Amino acid sequence: MVVLAASIISKSGKALVSRQFVEMSRIRIEGYLAAFPKLVGTGKQHTYVETENVRYVYQPIESLYLLLVTNKQSNILEDLETLRLLSKLVPEYCYSLDEEGIGRTAFELIFAFDEVISLGHKENVTVTQVKQYCEMESHEERLHKLVLQSKINETKDVMKRKASEIDKSKIEKNRGEKGGFMSLQSMGSGRIDTGFGSDSGISSTGGTGFGSGSGFGPSPDVDTFSIKSKGRPAASATAPPKGLGMQLGKTQKTNQFLESLKAEGEVIVEDVRPSVGQAKPAAAPLTDPVTLTVEEKINVTLKRDGGVSNFDVQGTLSLQILNQEDAFIQVQIETSGNPAILFKTHPNMNKELFSNENILGLKDPNRPFPTGQGGDGVSLLRWRMQSTDELILPLTINCWPSVSGSETYVNIEYETPAQIDLQNVVISVPLPALREAPNVQEIDGEWRYDSRNSVLEWSVVLIDNSNRSGALEFVVPAADPSAFFPISARFTASRTFSDVKVVNILPLKGGATPKHSQRTLLATETYQVV
Repeated sequence: MVVLAASIISKSGKALVSRQFVEMSRIRIEGYLAAFPKLVGTGKQHTYVETENVRYVYQPIESLYLLLVTNKQSNILEDLETLRLLSKLVPEYCYSLDEEGIGRTAFELIFAFDEVISLGHKENVTVTQVKQYCEMESHEERLHKLVLQSKINETKDVMKRKASEIDKSKIEKNRGEKGGFMSLQSMGSGRIDTGFGSDSGISSTGGTGFGSGSGFGPSPDVDTFSIKSKGRPAASATAPPKGLGMQLGKTQKTNQFLESLKAEGEVIVEDVRPSVGQAKPAAAPLTDPVTLTVEEKINVTLKRDGGVSNFDVQGTLSLQILNQEDAFIQVQIETSGNPAILFKTHPNMNKELFSNENILGLKDPNRPFPTGQGGDGVSLLRWRMQSTDELILPLTINCWPSVSGSETYVNIEYETPAQIDLQNVVISVPLPALREAPNVQEIDGEWRYDSRNSVLEWSVVLIDNSNRSGALEFVVPAADPSAFFPISARFTASRTFSDVKVVNILPLKGGATPKHSQRTLLATETYQVV
């Protein structure tokens, strides 16, 4: 069987949508479609017409024709089956079966035709499968959009900074011409941030850094000014005390460019210079001199029929120090002793000390750890764990869809084999395209239906010893069981697989042991049932 083209035409022979599956010129297909209305007789029961070269297999759809153009050697029974499947797909995408409705959804119809017919031959698919294939979400597309949006946001930030700098330079120029102060260099050029590792591109004259020549210790911003008076030689001036100097960048005339950004809904943040010794804003306020953060990211892929396809845990131990006097320390830790967990220290750490005594310290004990680091601080230790054991899974999900008549009953249950308390659990179940929300008959927790993405989200705030297992049951119109996969989940926990704990902080310069705190977090990156 070879289908030459699948088309939707008007009673007069006007082609509204036509998809060719073999090499064919536009003049030729237009000739076939224009000749079809003349060949159709009135009052006949036949659904096909033959000419010397081709066969027309058609079906009236209100005021239109759904038409297949095939060669005369094709199997007419298969042609009729293909026509029947296409006639079911057209109303799914076109809510008004007229020329305007067909024109609005032309591309969706072409994509659906491509799923049914490949190179002129019918594919073994159903209406539900075709809709699922056409609506399939692309991870690469989503990632591309995220990268593109991040570039747009970064460009906007650069644009705001440039506009602010231009505005400041205009003000400085005007004040300099009137005999006031004039900035000889841009604000912040004397600032030196702290760095750690090879990604900190920071230098310090005559100082030693920690990895790749990076310098330590915050340095105050230095502002240099000069006096310029008309008709008088330049004279030096003493810089005013901090907090009492001139405020640059303020003007009574509103910048038109920034105002246009505000009118478009952009949030304009004033460019305020940090004061001396001010640290970068952290994700969470630090209350102790030394803070250590243990974070693990888990990636799991489970099989719908049971078993683990992928289980991967990657963790880090990070250090944050507020004051320079507390930077000469070593960190003693303990772990669960699981041989499946592989640890790897930072290149600047003493590996033998860690291997023998579980103590994290620098190779050179006379060098301090960096201070004032933003984010999670400096990464000291990393580890990784892989397994196929279902008993260590923090969460298992079983889905049982069953078709009964014109409805599909879906039963989903979760369990926590590893006996780990989980917070903010959200299980996302994809659904076939629905006209209304699913009928949820039983649930342990809360649910929400995302009609835009056709996803049912099942949320449980906390899973502990009181609810180690839970169930969800809902009903939707009859659908293929594979339409409810892949199921994804996300959650957090305060217990990790490595069970890394900070036992003690060892000061190297003597004195009292600085107070420390530990933060522990287990979070999902990808957690799916496929």
